[in-house]
Amino acid sequence: MKTVAFAALLGCGLASAAHAEKTLTISVYAFAQDEYKQALYDPFEEICDCTLVVETGNSVERMAKIEANAAQPVIDMAVLSTQDALSLADKGLIAPLDPADLSSYDKLYPAAQDPIGNHMAVGYTFYASSIVYRTDLVDIDSWGDLLGQDVAGRVALPNITGTQGPLTLMMLDKAAGGTGTDLSDTISTIGEHADDVVTFYSRSSELVQLMNQQEVIAAPVGRFAWSRFKDSHLPLAWADLAEGQAGGMNVMVMTKDNGHEDLALQFMDYWLSTEVQTRIAQAMIDSPANKEVTVSDAVAENLTYGADVINALNIMPARSVIDNREAWVEQWNTQVIR
Repeated sequence: MKTVAFAALLGCGLASAAHAEKTLTISVYAFAQDEYKQALYDPFEEICDCTLVVETGNSVERMAKIEANAAQPVIDMAVLSTQDALSLADKGLIAPLDPADLSSYDKLYPAAQDPIGNHMAVGYTFYASSIVYRTDLVDIDSWGDLLGQDVAGRVALPNITGTQGPLTLMMLDKAAGGTGTDLSDTISTIGEHADDVVTFYSRSSELVQLMNQQEVIAAPVGRFAWSRFKDSHLPLAWADLAEGQAGGMNVMVMTKDNGHEDLALQFMDYWLSTEVQTRIAQAMIDSPANKEVTVSDAVAENLTYGADVINALNIMPARSVIDNREAWVEQWNTQVIR
C-alpha cells in the first residue's frame, strides 16, 4: 500500500515537473496585453498544456535582454519591428525558421513570409501610416503638406527614433520628388521648419492629447492608433494622400539555442492561424498578415487590411534603416533638435 501511494505521489511529482518544464517565455510590445491574453495567450495555454511567461517593455530594453543572455537565452520568442529583428539576425542571436514547420506559412501575404531575408523572421501584422488632420481647418492631400504654411505652428512630427520617424521622412522625400532612400535633404528641410513644429512626439498618446487640446491640427499617425483619434468629438480624418500610405510590419523571431524551439514554433504557428488572426483582427488589436482573414467593413476601417491596401504600402527596407539610422540620428540631433 505504501509502495502504491509512493508511486502515485512520484507520478504526480513527475507530471508537475513535466508541466513546469513546458514553459515558453515571450517578449512582446506592452500594447493591448489584456486583449492579447484573452484572444491568444489563454487559448494557447489550454491547447499546449503549458505556461506562457509574457515579458513586455520598449524595443531597446527587450533587445538588450536578448543580447545580454545570448549564451543562455531567457527569451524564447519575440515580436519586433523588421529592423530590430534584422539587427538581432546580424548579431547571430536568432534562429532561422523552416517554413515547413509553420502550417500557416502559405496563408500569409508574400511580404510577410520572409521579410528580412534568410527566413530569420515571419510577419504577423502590417500597419499603414498616413496623416490625421482637422477637416474643418485644413485640407491635406500630400505628405508635403506637413511642411506647408497652412499647418505651420500647429503640426506635430514623429521623432526620428520612433517607428513613424523614418516612414514620415521617406514619404516627405517622395513628396519632394525623391526616391525615399536618401533622407539627408529631407532632414535638413525639417530642420529649416523646426520652429513651425509644435513637438516631435515619441508616443501616439501624446498626440491624442495635443489634438484634443486643439494645439495640433495635423500629424502622421500609424493605423493601429487611429481608433484613439476617430472617436474624438473633433472632425478628424485619415488622409488619402497623393503619394500613398507609408507602411511597416512587425515580425516574430525565435532566439538561437533556447531549448524550447518546438513550443516556440507551435505558438508562432497558432498566432498566424486564420482562427487567431481573425480573432485578433475582429477585436481590432492588430491587422492580419494572414490573407484568409475576413472582417466586416466597420472593423476593416480600423485596420491595415486587404490585399489592395497591403500591396500598395510604401515599406522602407529594414536594411536601409539599419545601415543609415546612426547617420540619420546624428544629422537629426544637429539640424532639427537644436
